[in-house]
Amino acid sequence: MSTTIRVLGIDPGSQRTGFGVLDASGPRLTYVASGVIRTQQGAFAARLWEIYRCMQSVVAEYQPQEIAIERVFVNRNPDSALKLGQARGAAICGTAHGNAEVFEYATREIKQAVVGTGGAEKGQVQLMMRSLLKLEGPLSPDAADALAAAVCHALRGRVAASLRETLARTAVRR
Repeated sequence: MSTTIRVLGIDPGSQRTGFGVLDASGPRLTYVASGVIRTQQGAFAARLWEIYRCMQSVVAEYQPQEIAIERVFVNRNPDSALKLGQARGAAICGTAHGNAEVFEYATREIKQAVVGTGGAEKGQVQLMMRSLLKLEGPLSPDAADALAAAVCHALRGRVAASLRETLARTAVRR
């Protein structure tokens, strides 16, 4: 018996938040959907509200069981890191009504899992997502990064552990 876990990957940003949905069944990963939430220019609070509201819609439509999101990192600009953290918080809060467990991954960890090097460029991540998930047509960098978070989650064994738990619970009920 094969159980499928639906994973939502999120690449947070205050102007563009990528999302990617895939189904993981054992070692098989199946693309479901991806896209980008583009916020309007203007008040920062309004952009956060838009991210929150759109993530609610994504969760309602695709009903993920697990969520993988990039951790915030502080580079050179603390203000950018704070805004990214707030956008990330809005995205996470937008997923809360779905009761899916949230898992966090460092950007380098995601790139390492899907490309083989933590310093991979965005174009390399796009290429790997297209290849691994057998995608045709355009794939935005933000959607590719979100799919990469979901793939990283599946490859890191957390989905496998959830599948084992689900199968064990199912076996007990019989």
